[in-house]
Amino acid sequence: MLRMLRRVLPLLLGFFMALPAPAADLDEIRARGELRHLGIRYANFVTGSGDGFDVELMRGFAAHIGVRYTLVYSDFYSVIRDLLGREVVREGDSVRLEGAYPVRGDVIAAGFTVLPWREAVLLFSAPTFPSQVLLVASAQSPVRPIAGSDDLAADILETRALIAGKSLLVMTGTCLDPANYGLEGVGIDLRAYTRSTNLNEMVPALLNADAEFTLLDVPDAILDLRMWAGRIKVLGPISEEQALAAAFPPDAPALRDAFNAYLAALKASGEYDALVDKYYPGIRRYFPDFFASVPR
Repeated sequence: MLRMLRRVLPLLLGFFMALPAPAADLDEIRARGELRHLGIRYANFVTGSGDGFDVELMRGFAAHIGVRYTLVYSDFYSVIRDLLGREVVREGDSVRLEGAYPVRGDVIAAGFTVLPWREAVLLFSAPTFPSQVLLVASAQSPVRPIAGSDDLAADILETRALIAGKSLLVMTGTCLDPANYGLEGVGIDLRAYTRSTNLNEMVPALLNADAEFTLLDVPDAILDLRMWAGRIKVLGPISEEQALAAAFPPDAPALRDAFNAYLAALKASGEYDALVDKYYPGIRRYFPDFFASVPR
């Protein structure tokens, strides 16, 4: 019997250690003394050099609640699993959680778009930043940008019509997933980018002729239009305006509420505004209504 226990005990211990730990809410994080920020290198939200819009936002939040800050790098395919300890499986418009994995962080902040399927499993903060998904082509493409109008819905339909019969570079499981925008099964040659999980590689792949078009969100497009000046062009909008936000486990409402209070204070003080200008100069003209609500 003792010999059997010696064989079985390590297996049992391994099984229980593999189970996801319960989410840490505000009291547990204060007791632990550390806030673990799950970040993804993307579009100046997390630069990979220890700074970025969301890095500064979360570092300030950690100081606000009196704990040390730790940045934990992840990617768009793993980040929800790293937060919840469960894998998210999408089936059409529904999602389910399965498996058991280590919990590596307490909050996601990485230019993370609020999408209906993500809202089914995550607790989002108030919006931290505005966004919108755009259709982008190389500057040499014969396809011309739409003229644009005051009717966003009409502009989206006109932009979508440009893709018919063409190839579109996408990345599933992200804000650039064609399933988010009804682009599957409508005669578009969808080409999934799989060489990495880094959305920053979409424009280089486009310029390498991996596809005729790709999708970018506005914060990323602003940076890429500068980095690849004269080599890419925006054709028009694919989505309505979107919100980016911090994402928390569903059983960490006190942590989310504390962050919302911190974010409101940051906006009132003008510090939020300074962060916007530091990392995304010029973005206000794309979202005048959003930024008009922020004190300057």
